[in-house]
Amino acid sequence: MAKPKKELPMPKINSSERHFVLALVASILIPIVRLLFKVEPKGIEKLPKHGSYILVSNHVTNLDALAVAYFVYVQLKRAPHFLAKESLFRIPGIGGILRAAGQIPVYRSGHRNDTPLKAAHAYLKAGHSIAIFPEGTLTRSPDLWPMRGKSGAIRLALETGVPVYPVGQWGSEKVLPQYGSKFRPGFWKPVRILVGDEIDLSDYRKRQLNPDQLNDATKLVMQTITQLVEELRGEKAPLELWDPAKAGQTTSGNFKKARK
Repeated sequence: MAKPKKELPMPKINSSERHFVLALVASILIPIVRLLFKVEPKGIEKLPKHGSYILVSNHVTNLDALAVAYFVYVQLKRAPHFLAKESLFRIPGIGGILRAAGQIPVYRSGHRNDTPLKAAHAYLKAGHSIAIFPEGTLTRSPDLWPMRGKSGAIRLALETGVPVYPVGQWGSEKVLPQYGSKFRPGFWKPVRILVGDEIDLSDYRKRQLNPDQLNDATKLVMQTITQLVEELRGEKAPLELWDPAKAGQTTSGNFKKARK
């Protein structure tokens, strides 16, 4: 039997949202992002300038977190906090930096996520924002449309009562192919980010949800994100969200490599 992984420490909340360590990390990453692509946001005025909320976005490539982090820090003037896969936090040196910058490790399998969710609760209670990719991994859709989401983001929103804002993003696939290693950077290449109106979750708040209702709320989130991606791409998405299980795909890791 495999030995269970040691639980990772959680980040500590800094009294200043944009603190020294975060500014130091940003000073390194911002020039790199600007060389790789150009972040072009729209709809910033829809987001509160202060207070807690959750951003939910589609996930196409491994550059998406950089694009959204840049958007939050540089263009929203807020501190980006992500729920990120725990394997990143086990890389010597990197894990400490991620925690110091306020990132929260989450486990993919074989470990409960009670502690990470408590950390996310604490950040929201302190008035910070949390960014989540509800799909939990890069989309498995052959045409890179948003796929079926997981319920973690919606559960966090309902438990804390904070507003949820959808974000559609498109363009990182021109810089780095999905699960590809061939960079095609260019400071002129746009990664467009579109913020939507707050998602109306009034039908799901202040009551205990059964699994079907929780799935419906999660589907609402993903469909709202998909509408924003449709606007960015100028195309219509399939009527049904892509379901990796029905397609016989793995739900974590590089599904293309696993298929081979």
